Amino acid sequence: MPKIKEIERTPNPDAMRFVLGEPLTNGVTKSFENSAEAEHDELASALFNIDHVINVYYVDKYVTVTQDGNEVWSDLLRKLAPPIREATPQLDVEEDSEVHATKEVQETDDPRLQQINQMLDEQVRPYLLADGGGLKILGLDGNRLKVHYQGACGTCPTATSGTLYAIESMVKRIDPELQVISV
Repeated sequence: MPKIKEIERTPNPDAMRFVLGEPLTNGVTKSFENSAEAEHDELASALFNIDHVINVYYVDKYVTVTQDGNEVWSDLLRKLAPPIREATPQLDVEEDSEVHATKEVQETDDPRLQQINQMLDEQVRPYLLADGGGLKILGLDGNRLKVHYQGACGTCPTATSGTLYAIESMVKRIDPELQVISV
């Protein structure tokens, strides 16, 4: 049973990040945007059973829960803590192969997408993780790179403005014609 060491605010006022004393996964990222996606995940299902939870994202020693903005955090935290403390570590679970990029992106021979994914792995995703979230590449539609924010980043005003602009600036070094859109 993981011990909660800290509860941290994220840049998203509707998301909190729980820092655990031991890992839930061995580097495997789990991202759930609704209860149907969480159906086969014990921890995520338990958290979605709590009113106002709209997103669950976890990896290693971090669990980020996003709410709909209609609950006072002090009340919600008391409800979230027990299922997190009771969670069973999943150290042998395999990574969802599409957690950071769709199959289309992974299997592409487009060197731009390969460079962009590597750049995101090295320069963007670690910082998003520190704020309780992540980023998935959905693909290229002409000159539009479609990305999807995960965890705390999904509904964060900073992600859809400042972070998106920074990512687009980085991507333009790979191809000046590309635009980045969040979906």
